[in-house]
Amino acid sequence: MQSRLWYQMSPDEALQVLQSDGQRGLAGAEARRRLEEAGPNQLKAKPKVPPYIIFLNQFQDFMVLVLLAATAVSAFLGEIADAITIVAIVVINAILGFIQEYRAERSLEALKEMAAPEARVRRDNEVRRVPAREVVPGDILLLESGDRVAADALLLKAVNLQADEAALTGESVPVHKVPGPLRGPVAVGDRRNMVHQGTVITSGRGEAVVVATGMNTEVGKIAGLLQEVEDEDTPLQKRLAALGRWLVLACLAICAAVVSIGTFRGEELYNMFLAGVSLAVAAIPEGLPAIVTVCLALGVQKMVQRQAIIRKLPAVETLGCVTVICSDKTGTLTQNQMTVRRVWAGGRSLMVSGTGYIPQGEYLDRGRRVTVAGDLKMLLSIAALCNNAVLQKAGLTIGGWLRRDGGREKAGEGPKNRNGGSWSISGDPTEGALLVAAAKGGLWRERLERQEPRVAEIPFDSGRKRMSVICRAGRGLRAYVKGAPDVILDLCDRILVDGRVLPLDAARRELIRAENEAMAGQALRVLALAYRDLEAGAELNGETVEKNLILVGLMGMLDPPRPEAAAAIRVCHQAGIKVVMITGDHQVTARAVARELGLPAGEGQVLNGRELETMTDAELAGVAPEINVYARVSPQHKLRIVRALKAGGHIVAMTGDGVNDAPAIKEADIGIAMGRSGTDVAREAAAMVLADDNFATIVAAVEEGRGIYDNIRKFIRYLLSCNIGEVFTMFVAVVSGLPLPLLPIQILWMNLVTDGLPAMALGVDNKEPGLMQRPPRPPGESVFARGLGRGMAVLGLQIGVATLAVFILGLYLGDGDLLTARTLSFTTLVMAQLFAVFECRSEHLSPFAAGYFSNPYLVLAVACSAAMQLLVLYIPLLQAVFKTVPLNSFHWGIVILAAGWRTILQAIYYYLLAPARRLVWQR
Repeated sequence: MQSRLWYQMSPDEALQVLQSDGQRGLAGAEARRRLEEAGPNQLKAKPKVPPYIIFLNQFQDFMVLVLLAATAVSAFLGEIADAITIVAIVVINAILGFIQEYRAERSLEALKEMAAPEARVRRDNEVRRVPAREVVPGDILLLESGDRVAADALLLKAVNLQADEAALTGESVPVHKVPGPLRGPVAVGDRRNMVHQGTVITSGRGEAVVVATGMNTEVGKIAGLLQEVEDEDTPLQKRLAALGRWLVLACLAICAAVVSIGTFRGEELYNMFLAGVSLAVAAIPEGLPAIVTVCLALGVQKMVQRQAIIRKLPAVETLGCVTVICSDKTGTLTQNQMTVRRVWAGGRSLMVSGTGYIPQGEYLDRGRRVTVAGDLKMLLSIAALCNNAVLQKAGLTIGGWLRRDGGREKAGEGPKNRNGGSWSISGDPTEGALLVAAAKGGLWRERLERQEPRVAEIPFDSGRKRMSVICRAGRGLRAYVKGAPDVILDLCDRILVDGRVLPLDAARRELIRAENEAMAGQALRVLALAYRDLEAGAELNGETVEKNLILVGLMGMLDPPRPEAAAAIRVCHQAGIKVVMITGDHQVTARAVARELGLPAGEGQVLNGRELETMTDAELAGVAPEINVYARVSPQHKLRIVRALKAGGHIVAMTGDGVNDAPAIKEADIGIAMGRSGTDVAREAAAMVLADDNFATIVAAVEEGRGIYDNIRKFIRYLLSCNIGEVFTMFVAVVSGLPLPLLPIQILWMNLVTDGLPAMALGVDNKEPGLMQRPPRPPGESVFARGLGRGMAVLGLQIGVATLAVFILGLYLGDGDLLTARTLSFTTLVMAQLFAVFECRSEHLSPFAAGYFSNPYLVLAVACSAAMQLLVLYIPLLQAVFKTVPLNSFHWGIVILAAGWRTILQAIYYYLLAPARRLVWQR
C-alpha cells in the first residue's frame, strides 16, 4: 500500500485503494484492525543503551587500556600509590565522557514529540478526537488552522488551505494545498495535494485521507536515515589514538632493549624488569587523556560565552579543522522574514530599505528618499487593506492592533514606539511583508479600515491566484485586489499614473511585463495590486467584482539574508573554509540569495535536486568541490551531499534548523543546529547548537576550535618533550651501567603533578595572531606535523642531556651519595620542564616575544609546581616517600644553570643583542 504514488491519484481512486469512505470514515472495528496490522502511528527507535554500558564504553580507548595495564604492573610490583593515582585519573576521565554521552543521543525521542498529540478524524460517520498514535491508513483527517498534521494524507477537500512545511522541506513560505492528482515524479515540497506529518496548517480548512503512518511517513523516512548514520571518531580522537599506539610501540621497543641489554650484561632479570617498568612510566604521559578532556571542557565554556552550545565534547576541536560549512538557507543564512524589497508604481521603480518585520524603512528612487503620496500611497493602501495578517510587537497588535492598556490610539495615528524591538507576523508571511511595507510608508491598516471598513472578502484560491476585499468608500464601494501579475494584468483595462487613470494599452502592458520579469530575475516574489470602484448595490462575487480593474503597481519581496551572514562568509573564505548553501527553494531564488551573500553562483556552481538525482555517488563526489549552491533538494539529497564532501577528504560542518536537516547534521563531522528557530530534532542530532541562530557565531566557534587545537598541540609538545627527556635519562643510564637516576614514584610525580598543572594552563593559553588567516589544517595531518615532532625531540634531548649531566656530576664530582645525585637529577628535570613550558607556548615566537606574563594561569601553575617540588625536597615526611634530600645553594646553582641555560641565552639575545642589532641597522 505504501509503495503507491499517492500524489498521482485522484481522491476517489485513493479512497478506493484504501477501502475508505470519505463521508462516513472508517468503522471503529476496522480502525482497530488496521492499527494492529500497521502498528501505532509513531516512530521506532533503536534499543536504548543502558547507562552502565555507556560508562563501560569509556574504558575502550587505547590510551586508557594502556594506563590500566600500567596500573596492573605497578600493583604487581607493590607500587600501590602509583596504581591508585593512575586509576583515579582513568575514572575521572571516564566520568566526564559518560556525562557528555549520556545526554547526546535523543534524536528519535525529539522526532516523536513532533507527532500531534491528538487528531480529529471521521469514524462511523462521527467526528472524533483520537490520540495521534491511533491514526491508521484510511482515516479521514479533518484539518483547520493551527492543527499539526498527524500523518501523511492525500487531500479530499480544501478551502484556502495553507501549510507551513519549513521544518520538513525548508520552504520559507506556507504552501497552498489543493486536491487533485499530479503528474510525473514530484518532490515532497511540490506535492500540493498532500499534507505531511509534523507540518502545521496556517490557514483554511480541509479533509484528507491518511495514506502513511509511523515510519512510512516522510518524517519516518528521515528517522530511518538518522538510524542509518553511524557515529565516527573525530579527527582529534583519531590522532590521539594514533599517538597512543605510537607511544606504546616505542615504549615496548625501548623496554625490550633495556631488559635485553641489561640481562646480557649480567644484571638480575628482576632489576632489569623494574628498570623497564620505570621506562614505561616515563614514556607514557599518564595525564594526557585527562588534560585533553579538561582543555575541551574549558573550550566548551568559552563557546557558551560566544553563544555556541557544545553538546559533544570532541566537537570543540573538530571545529578547528572544518574545511566546508554546508548551511541551510532559510532561517540560517536568511532571516525567515519575507520583506518587500522593490515596488513599481506610477511608472517608477523604487527600492525599499529595512529588512524583516520591523516597520522601519524608506522608499528610495536611485538612492533618494521618496515621499509616500499619490500612486505609491494608493499601492500601499491596497497592500494594507487587502490583507489578513497581523503585525505584532510584545503586547501590541497592529493591523487590528490593540494597546497594552486595552485602549485605542487617537484617530489618524499609527502605533506608538514602532521603531526597533521584537516584531512578528501572525498569518501568511507574504501578507505580513505587505503589511510591514505599508507601515514603513506610515499607512496602518487600523487607521485605513476606520476610513474604509471592510464589507466583504473573496478569499485567495490557488486556482484563481488572487484575493479581493470590498470596502465602503464614501457612499459607494471599492474593491481592492492583489494576486499573480499575469492574472491581475489580464483583469485590468486601465492603469493609475500620477494620480490619473489612463487606458492600459499594449505598450504599457509590455512595460509592466518587463518590470515583472526584472523583479522575478532578482528572485523576488511579485504581486500585482489593483482596485475598482463599485456601485453601492453591486453584486459582490468574483465574476462581477474582479474585472475592469485599475492597475496600481507591483511589489516584489524576498526572504532577505541576515546582515551579518555575508561578513561571516567572507571571514570563512579568508580562513580557507568553503561555504555551501543548501536549500529547498527554487534555483532562481537560491542564486539571488547567494549573490547577496557573496557566494559564487555562476555556471557549474549551482546544482538542483533533479540534476543530483541523475548522478551516482561517485559523480556527485567529483563535482561537489565546485558546487556552492544546491537548490530544490530533499533530506536524502542533503545526506548525499555531506557524504560526497566527506568522501573527498573534507571535514564537513552542516548547519540547519528543520527536521529535514537532521540526518545530514548527524552525518556531518560537526553538526550545527539553530537554538531559537531550530526543531528539537535538529538540536538533538547536532554536536553544536547556536543559541542566537547567528551564522556568524559559527565563525567565532571555528576560531575558538582552532585556538583549542593549537593549545592541545602546545601541551602535547610540552608533555612529550618532558617524557622524551625522562626516557633519554633512564635509557642512557641503564645502557651505560649507571644507577637509576630517577625512581618510578618520582617520574609519576612529575608526569601527573609537576607536568599536569602547566599543561592545563597551556590549554587556556591566548590565541595567536592571524589564526583566521591560516588555511584549515589537512584532515589527515599528524599531530606531529609542521615541525612539532622535530622540535619536541630536540627539546626533549636537551632536557635529558642536562639531567644526565647533573646526575653524573652528583655521583662523581660530589661525595658520591646516590640520594643526593638522584635528588639533583630529579630537581633538574622538574626545573627544566618548568623552563620549557614557556617555550611551548608558541611554535613561532620566543618566550620573551610571546610574553612571559601574558598567560597568568601559566605563571601561577609554574609557581605552584615549583612550590610543590620544594615541599618534596624539604618536608621530612615527603622526603621519605620520594627518596629525596635537601639541596644547598651550590646545588641550586647547578640545577638552575643546567635547567635554564636556553632561557638565559634567549634573554641575553632578546634584551641585549637584538636591540643592539636594530640600533646598528637604524644608523
